Amino acid sequence: MNEDDKGTPTGNPISSHGALIATLENIQARFGYLPEESLRDLSASSGRSLVDIYGVATFYKSFSLKPRGRHLVSVCLGTACHVRGGQAVAKQIEKELGTSAGETTADKEFTLETVNCLGACALGPVAVVDGHYFSKMKTSRVKNILEKAREGFDILEIDSDQRLIPLEVSCARCNHSLMDPRHIMDGHPVVRVTVSFGNKHGRLTLSSVYGSDNVDSEHEIPPDTVVQMFCPHCHAELIGGTACNQCEAPMVPMIVRGGGVVQICSRRGCKEHMLDLGGAILG
Repeated sequence: MNEDDKGTPTGNPISSHGALIATLENIQARFGYLPEESLRDLSASSGRSLVDIYGVATFYKSFSLKPRGRHLVSVCLGTACHVRGGQAVAKQIEKELGTSAGETTADKEFTLETVNCLGACALGPVAVVDGHYFSKMKTSRVKNILEKAREGFDILEIDSDQRLIPLEVSCARCNHSLMDPRHIMDGHPVVRVTVSFGNKHGRLTLSSVYGSDNVDSEHEIPPDTVVQMFCPHCHAELIGGTACNQCEAPMVPMIVRGGGVVQICSRRGCKEHMLDLGGAILG
């Protein structure tokens, strides 16, 4: 089956971890999940074992082996979160959504998952909704958080919002760090990439604090402009196969230190972002 039929590339072997992630994103963007047949085709065309491909697909929670809803809710039931009431939080979410863990609501709006670790044990119980971390969760907060997810989360306060965490990221192609400690934004080193739009080409620095939309560009980027971002080291374009849930512009993936993927919308002014830390441990 060719690429147009299955969303699976045929050609050069996918030798790097980052390239495999990008290819899986392409498949998921086309189908909304990772069909088994597509993964088998990917294994045959890339030379990577099916075991390796499934290992990556199941490690990162942003990937799904079956169709998901528009909003993803993850609740940690690891030891630290469990003893602090994580199970009660999960049950309350099941009640509010009218579905069970591992399932998607009938209206295809929410998918609920339970995980063993979200990398923030000291802040348990923890839930993540559309990439937003909610620490020290209580059952009384569940309804309000789900309603906000339906509406779109409000602008976050950098100094006080507990959903904000600093990340260290690298290029998904060459794995070189994208951090620039020479410049500080929101109290942390910035993420530096190269940006291109129209006939402009130059430096772009972004806040490394997840949830902040602060940026500084060498050239003024007009609102609503979709830009291309490139690694300043290998010069590869930072692009995956995922489209923005809000405006449908391409999402820009970066690898999180310790494991995981963060994605930001490439449209100027759109604040959509997604974070998947998988089984990573923050340190």
